[in-house]
Amino acid sequence: MTEAGGPLPLPELAGLLGCSVRQLQRDFTEVLGISPRQFGQAVRTDRTRTALRSSDSVLDAAFAAGYGSVRGFYEEAARRLGMTPSDYVAGAPEQELLWSVTRTPVGDIVAVATPRGLAAVRIGRESELLNEIAAEFPKATLVRDDEAMVDVMRALGALATGRRAPELPVDVHGTAFQARVWSALRDIPVGETRTYSQVAEAIGSPSSVRAVARACASNRVALAIPCHRVIRSDGSLAGYRWGLSVKQSLLACESA
Repeated sequence: MTEAGGPLPLPELAGLLGCSVRQLQRDFTEVLGISPRQFGQAVRTDRTRTALRSSDSVLDAAFAAGYGSVRGFYEEAARRLGMTPSDYVAGAPEQELLWSVTRTPVGDIVAVATPRGLAAVRIGRESELLNEIAAEFPKATLVRDDEAMVDVMRALGALATGRRAPELPVDVHGTAFQARVWSALRDIPVGETRTYSQVAEAIGSPSSVRAVARACASNRVALAIPCHRVIRSDGSLAGYRWGLSVKQSLLACESA
């Protein structure tokens, strides 16, 4: 499926693997938490990002990513990238992204928002975080607007110190499986933790523990989607993109 660049017809894939279509669907869902088609779409989306950055034209990228028609490419890629393929390859030109920053005990929190919600929440040093965001969308217009973001930053500041806050709207794009994991993370109450196994069970895919861990690592909106509340079965903290000391501090504040 990876070599094909996207979803294969299920009968063809089942034939290659020597099993029935029904067995293939059941095994895929049990192990990865998504269907073979959803997995293929995720593979093709990753290829699309790479192809758009390396191809001479959007049309070349469409065929390099495994799309059979230009129409299908634009319909699916735009939905999964969060913008048109042309805008993505151009670095999000003319897109206005609002951002703001607040200082907290765990570090600077930089938040970036589209009109639909939070697109990124990062913890660390302001200058470094802004460089990361600017590199991802070099032609977008980053506008600092502390007034427009005041309620968002107040909520993120509260979450960083273990206090409750209103649920924040997010504008993030991922696979169907990632979306299920992220939704489950938002259901974990402040002051509580869940293991990766418990999250896998909560989304109805108990054997997808590793996939749950990968979905947590792919979370782009720290605090708003509280992946820091997920720990290993033995009680250890596991990894955290912003550092284990930050994760430990967040959990200590929440439990207090």
